[in-house]
Amino acid sequence: MTKVVFLLAPRLHLLDLAGPAQVFSSAADLGHVYDTVYVAEQEDVPTAQGIGLRAATVWPELTPADLVVVPGWRSPDLPRRPVFAPETLARLVAHHAAGGTVASVCSGADALGSAGLLDGRRCTTHHDLQDELARRYPRAAVVRDVLYVEDSRIVTSAGIASGIDLALHQLAVRHGPYAAARVARTMVVYTRRNGDEQQASAMLRHRTHLSDAVHRVQDVIDAGFADPLLLSGLAAGAGVSERTLTRRFAEATGLTPLRYQQELRVEHAEHLIAQGATVESAARAVGFQDARMLRRLRARTAG
Repeated sequence: MTKVVFLLAPRLHLLDLAGPAQVFSSAADLGHVYDTVYVAEQEDVPTAQGIGLRAATVWPELTPADLVVVPGWRSPDLPRRPVFAPETLARLVAHHAAGGTVASVCSGADALGSAGLLDGRRCTTHHDLQDELARRYPRAAVVRDVLYVEDSRIVTSAGIASGIDLALHQLAVRHGPYAAARVARTMVVYTRRNGDEQQASAMLRHRTHLSDAVHRVQDVIDAGFADPLLLSGLAAGAGVSERTLTRRFAEATGLTPLRYQQELRVEHAEHLIAQGATVESAARAVGFQDARMLRRLRARTAG
């Protein structure tokens, strides 16, 4: 079981916490085993929105597979002194040194900076705090105007709702883009890409719509993109005619179901080739009879 430990600071923003927590809770509902744990230096934790929270003061045992997240707190500027005691900051450092991932939302980046985890690394925070973060931690490379940044298992996000993007990114890294897309759909949010780099996954790129019927068809194609898929079977599963399915699919994704399947096949083949597979073996692994169609589609994509 993977643990996600939220380290809570006084006057934290509820959405900084609730957004990522909902992502991992929804992932658990879909079969990915996550245990969310909430720790703080005091049991009673006031929030910026006025409601009080209760947290454990004893940390669980952590493994390298576990994730520690520091949600942000209300402050027009970063605090003059570290929000957390040296012992707490040392836990962040120890977890990262053991191979674990440490993340922050919004002003939570200041805790990572206080622990020395931003030194020599790219990072980001809320746009109102970027200048102060760069001034306070000159050895950090603050990236501006992006949703989140990951550098050597240190993940920082811009703040508030971008914590959801950070958590979805972690799901995609750990379980693949299909898992992240399913959770995003469950939460009725757009699966947004990082503004810092191009989103490579077709499974995410074509999920930014709200057509439930098309999502169901995409689920079928995603799960069996290497298998022959008949339009008649997809349409029957969606409860519509083939013509209606093609029209709705194109309206939602800009593609036909066949073209969507081809994009998934090419994307997966590119991954296999990057891992050392030949074009011929990659083509057969993703469902093409030979490499000719794969070469043609790769050339079209490159063009």
